[in-house]
Amino acid sequence: MNVLREALSQWSWYLDGWIIVAGILCSVATALLGNFLVLRKMSMLGDAITHAILPGLAAAFFISDSRSSLPMFVGAVIAGILTALFTEWIRGFGKVDEGASMGVVFTSLFALGLVMIVQAADHVDLDPGCVLYGAIELTPLDTVLVAGWEIPRVVAVLSIVLLINLLFVVCFLKELKLSSFDPALATTTGFNATLIHYTLMTLVAITAVASFETVGNILVVAMFVVPPAAAYMLTDRLGRMIVLSVILAIIAAITGHISAITVPHWFGYGSTSTAGMMAVTAGLLFVLAALLGPRHGILVVFIRRQFLSWKILAEDIIALMYRIEERDPDRKPDAGYLREILFSRALSTSLSLRYLASRGQITGTNGYYKLTETGRDQARQLVRSHRLWEHYLVEHAGMSTETIHRQAERLEHFTDRQLREKLNEDTIETDQDPHGSPIPPEEFSN
Repeated sequence: MNVLREALSQWSWYLDGWIIVAGILCSVATALLGNFLVLRKMSMLGDAITHAILPGLAAAFFISDSRSSLPMFVGAVIAGILTALFTEWIRGFGKVDEGASMGVVFTSLFALGLVMIVQAADHVDLDPGCVLYGAIELTPLDTVLVAGWEIPRVVAVLSIVLLINLLFVVCFLKELKLSSFDPALATTTGFNATLIHYTLMTLVAITAVASFETVGNILVVAMFVVPPAAAYMLTDRLGRMIVLSVILAIIAAITGHISAITVPHWFGYGSTSTAGMMAVTAGLLFVLAALLGPRHGILVVFIRRQFLSWKILAEDIIALMYRIEERDPDRKPDAGYLREILFSRALSTSLSLRYLASRGQITGTNGYYKLTETGRDQARQLVRSHRLWEHYLVEHAGMSTETIHRQAERLEHFTDRQLREKLNEDTIETDQDPHGSPIPPEEFSN
């Protein structure tokens, strides 16, 4: 706690505040467009652009003979747009997937940029560290006057880029949605899906270039991909996905900077790269989304599958007890016998028996169990579903009586009354399954 307090004591609202603002603007601007890159399976286009802008930077230096921001920015934007256009052209006309076309374009342009610099501009200073993680910590040092206010230049640039991206997404959300999921349908509705696509690619290039100088390659790529991918794990609705990606991007930007100046102190080090920590934080948020997502989360899916397996085991237990009653109404099986017949684990069997008892479907005395009327009604429908399926599989699927039990065992748990009635209508009327066992009637006790 003392270490944390000491680290935060050096906090400056002017310096750290502007750094966070720049991080938020970059993260939100990239995340907005990143949603549609994720949906179009073009997530790594941002990475391709940040590599492919090198010849644009070199060409701008050759023409202007300086490293001023405007010529460099224009050169990089042109190179970025060409990267997006060439990628789409190769994908469309070369009949290769997006990943391969991105790889061809960005490696070729990146190599061209290296050749240009090595051959004719060896005095240009290119810091590899700046390329990777930018210089967001220097954001407050380069300022411009806007309406009488002195603000960092990158904040002004990213604000404009964010506003453009936001207007594009809001105004063309329907078109973006249709062209992302079904380009053919989008074309039939009366708008040019190709134009929407190329506009999106152009804005991706501009956003990547505008962010590249400040935050570097790592964070640009991370924010194009990670917040939208995390949001995709949390919802199936596009609108919610966009909102969640923006929220996650903001959290990553704020938490990342705070972590950059506090976490290293826990281990006796100074502060670390803010852009790097923002990317790490975004990655951690994705891990949480992947684990805890309400529909696709790993833990949620695991728990859902466990509950389903317990439910199926519970239904298998009462169905087995019903079959035992058919043969010997006075017999009461114990947990060991049920476990042996069903090949289940002791813990799973015990939990299922407790679950059935809590629902009033079975009663237990001295370790022996019997069905209640409620449980007998439920079991009767399970057995009826099973035997109707066996009858159906033999009659319509031509399966032998030796192979139908396992298939019917799987289907009985997902058969409701309506489906049972349909099965009964589609098969020759009979009161026995192919094994000669009686098919229970469709009836319920009050």
